[in-house]
Amino acid sequence: MDLTSLDFQQARIKQVLFKSRLRSVLYGVREAEPTLFSLRDNPLAQWLDATIKPTYGLLPETRELERAISQMLEVGQALVRQYQRGQLEEARAGLEQIDDFALRIEQILQKLEQQVLRPH
Repeated sequence: MDLTSLDFQQARIKQVLFKSRLRSVLYGVREAEPTLFSLRDNPLAQWLDATIKPTYGLLPETRELERAISQMLEVGQALVRQYQRGQLEEARAGLEQIDDFALRIEQILQKLEQQVLRPH
């Protein structure tokens, strides 16, 4: 399967969706569903499994991306636990950590995109 920059743009959208869903939980707009923090159910992780791993699973960036997603989900879940314990401001302040993960994920996606889309 030939990947395009559109494939990577879809990955970026999935990342923004996670951040948006987490933010809405921490601001009381929605309930936290357990699937929000499941690597198996995370849209970006699913994209990684279905789109990248079959052909590029051995690249270090692929493993690095999976690790970063997993760590982001763990931190997100910890923030929701804080929120549920009534530590609303602390939990919301923790969104900065999620932004840091999002930045790291974007950097990895850029490296991966350059490698994958580079003419052979």
